[in-house]
Amino acid sequence: MIEEFEAHRVRMFGLAYRMLGSAAEAEDVVQDAYLRWSGTEPGGVAAPGAWLAKVVVNLCLNRLTSARATRESHVGAWLPEPVPTGELGPLETAEQRDSVSMAFLVLLERLTPAERAVFVLREAFAYGYREIAEVLDLSEAGCRQLHHRARRRVGERRRFDAPGGRRRLIVERFLEAARSGDLAGLEQVLAADVIAWADGGGKVSAALRPVLGRAKVIRYVAGIAAGAGEGLDVRHAEVNGQDAIVALYGGQAVMVLVVDVADGVVVGLRSVLDPGKLSRFGEPPGS
Repeated sequence: MIEEFEAHRVRMFGLAYRMLGSAAEAEDVVQDAYLRWSGTEPGGVAAPGAWLAKVVVNLCLNRLTSARATRESHVGAWLPEPVPTGELGPLETAEQRDSVSMAFLVLLERLTPAERAVFVLREAFAYGYREIAEVLDLSEAGCRQLHHRARRRVGERRRFDAPGGRRRLIVERFLEAARSGDLAGLEQVLAADVIAWADGGGKVSAALRPVLGRAKVIRYVAGIAAGAGEGLDVRHAEVNGQDAIVALYGGQAVMVLVVDVADGVVVGLRSVLDPGKLSRFGEPPGS
């Protein structure tokens, strides 16, 4: 039974993470799902994948109500907990990476829990309406209506350039310009309507409101770079299916900056500074 459960773990984590925007909570949900799975009779579940999806979605729905209340009182911008996504990352296939981007997960915060469940199952996992109805114990017509409403709430989302290649070069140019104080270089790589968000979780200093426009973002980035100090280790990474910059002090991550690149320029900067969201980016002991 353990082997069968483990065969579905990655998919369950990906589903829970998209539902909750928190890797730690997603792992808790997967563990709760395992406890329920272990209480079934061997061979007693005819379709394990469907059964586990239903358990995971319902566990997430139970958590989303309290999560919404917590995020409404969040100090400053709320951003999802970042997750590394390399070749062996936990968020499944390249085709699904768009549905786990920071921008996409923030948009999902506009939805009710039921709308979010339908939207994630349909958009990220290509579930049919009959399958969604079985997961949520709703009618197919009701699921179609929820999906239509969710698409309207989310609206037309901006598509970003794929990670790696030219996009990575743009991120490297941005990083070099920021570190060297090259304001003209920053102006070249930033879109006119670029926006910067920061999530310190009320635990560390961070901009409380989005920083709008190229000129203000240049001053904001230059100020952060000037105050970085000695001993800061800055590395490129792929995070949530996007190119990102990870900053570490003494092997401990202090910032993950996810860079939105569209049409060859930086259109968004999403800085996660909350220490409680950075545990996946520190160096392992002895590295």
